[in-house]
Amino acid sequence: MTKAAPRPNDPTDAPIRRRARHAVHAAIGAGIALYRRQTCLPRLLPLPPAELADESDAARRRIVARLARALRAERMRGRAGHWTYDLNRHIALHQAYEGERQHLRP
Repeated sequence: MTKAAPRPNDPTDAPIRRRARHAVHAAIGAGIALYRRQTCLPRLLPLPPAELADESDAARRRIVARLARALRAERMRGRAGHWTYDLNRHIALHQAYEGERQHLRP
């Protein structure tokens, strides 16, 4: 006889989810602190060198928009259970997105 999978609202599952969420948030926070555009961004988005070097607000907003689209696509792949989903890429996209957003002027 096989054991049934835990239900989404199973109270015994809550501590594990909480610890996992904390670990992912800690990894993302550490990556944001170490984020460097010239080294991290070319691995995530196909950008020409001129766009990478451009530090203007307009260029940064374009990059943030592209990162948001890539992050949304990666999130959709993960939710769909697609075989191309990569958790490490998802975390790296989130780190780059937050790192770029922190440098935007309000």
